[in-house]
Order: sequence, then C-alpha cells, then structure tokens
Amino acid sequence: MHTEPNNPGVDASEATDLSGDAQLQLELEQLRIAMGNIRDEALRERAELDNQRKRLARDVDQARKFANERLLSELLPVLDSLEAGLQVSADETGKLREGMELTLRQLMKVASDNGMTPIHPIGEVFNPEWHQAISQIESPDAAPNTIVQVFQKGYLLNERLLRPALVVVAKSAD
Repeated sequence: MHTEPNNPGVDASEATDLSGDAQLQLELEQLRIAMGNIRDEALRERAELDNQRKRLARDVDQARKFANERLLSELLPVLDSLEAGLQVSADETGKLREGMELTLRQLMKVASDNGMTPIHPIGEVFNPEWHQAISQIESPDAAPNTIVQVFQKGYLLNERLLRPALVVVAKSAD
C-alpha cells in the first residue's frame, strides 16, 4: 500500500479519487452557475417579450382610439356651419330648420360615438391647454380670467384636444 506523504494512511489511488471528486464538485458548481445565468437570461428575455407585447397592445389601442382624428377634424367646419345656420334668426321656422337640426344631431351622434366631445367653457376658468383667448372684456358679472363668450366650440377626441375653443375672457379689474 502506497501512502501519501502528507496524508499517512491514504494510499495514492484514493488521493487521486479525492482530487477527482473535488474536480467533479468544481465542475458541478460551475455548471450550476452557468445554468443559473442561463435561467436569469431566459427570464429577462421573457420579461422583455412580455413588455414588448404590452407596448404593442397599448400602441394598437391608441391607434384605434385616434384613427378617426383626421375625419373628425374635417367634419368640424360642417358642424360649425350647421350651428351657425341654426343660430340665424328667421321669421319662419319650417321644415328646412327641422332638417338642419336633425342633420346636426345625427352628425353629433356619429362624432360622439367615435369619441369626440364638445368643450362647453362658458363660466369656467380660462385654461390655455383647451381654450384660445381671442380677446378680453370687462364683465362685472364674471370673475376675472373666466370665459364669458365662445366664438367657436372646441372639441376633445378621447380626452385629447382636437381643437381649442375660441373664447373671450373676463378682464381682471385693475
């Protein structure tokens, strides 16, 4: 029996087996680390794919919500003309007026069904994000910086500004 000089009682073949076991343990540990890294990378890639899927779904939803923006923007002058025609005072209110009112209601329903809502700012505080002031007037009945008159309605499309309202704002008393 050959004994190792540093380890009496252990023969040389057993020492080789121990160093082989240590080598296998080292390789096993390295493989575990490599597997952990591969697992982490796979999880990161899966998370990235999930994020991309969610981003794409959100983009498609936004595109769907605002797909009618151009069409509705081009319809605004038609709505304005119908409303202006209905505001003209006429002695005779006949079938033409009723037809115009019906047409306006139908157009507003189509616009509303597609996410468009009018802005009704009279009496509200001026908001430069939704209103465009074209003048200021002194108004004893209105608080300063509130809207007292609307020249042209503004509209929102799914809570995003499509066109600001053209308004007259009350002056602050100096």
